[in-house]
Amino acid sequence: EVAKKASHSSAKIILNALDKPRNVDYKGKSNLVTQTDRKSEQNIKSIISEAFPEHGILGEETGKNKSDSPWLWVIDPLDGTTNFVHGYPSFSVSIGVLHQNKPVVGVVVELPLNRIYYAVQNEGSFCDDNSISVSTNSNLSQSLLVTGFGYEHGDLWKNNMRLFRHFTHITQGVRRLGAASVDLCHVASGKVDGFWEFDLHPWDTAAGILIVKEAGGMVSKMDRNPFSIYDKQILASNGNIHAKMLDEVDKELPDIIVSK
Repeated sequence: EVAKKASHSSAKIILNALDKPRNVDYKGKSNLVTQTDRKSEQNIKSIISEAFPEHGILGEETGKNKSDSPWLWVIDPLDGTTNFVHGYPSFSVSIGVLHQNKPVVGVVVELPLNRIYYAVQNEGSFCDDNSISVSTNSNLSQSLLVTGFGYEHGDLWKNNMRLFRHFTHITQGVRRLGAASVDLCHVASGKVDGFWEFDLHPWDTAAGILIVKEAGGMVSKMDRNPFSIYDKQILASNGNIHAKMLDEVDKELPDIIVSK
């Protein structure tokens, strides 16, 4: 309930800023941050700290606070900042809660639709209080996939371009929306059948991976090992096409650097 309260509250901040001038700073050549990102994160942190003052908090803009608590809140105050700056309709607020490094709560508010996805460990996944589940498709050639690209155009970016081309060729298409938390929720709700990405950060996936799993999907690294929010690469799917996607990754990128 605290995660939902904080997410809704920050969603209002972001939506209120949509029609106002953007004050944009650059963390990298194409890695943007706005006053809205910072305001949203501070708002979320204040709501969490009021309810759970001893808990740890890891935010994209302010880093991790000092805490020995087994509870860690992982915040992306505005996932898809570039979309927000340009007015492209795919961005979100994402809050994941880990207990002893295991995801137990995930909340994502997809904006500007103001649609809330959430999951609690062992209690299923929901969108606007309606139960959701992954697709039942088991045929890769009939799948719709989604991916994302990191800000740095190095080897990982080149690898993903190869996968983008390959999966576009063998499936019904690959989309690139620009907000990983939204991508994961679209897997969880059956809008797409699978998702992969390189060059990720903990706040990109902390909420979404639980929402996918609780909706009946699968999440792993691209080398088939278990995924942690601290890993830089991910593959999530409805489960039915998971092994098939991994097989295609193996064929297209046989020399993939699994540590990345």
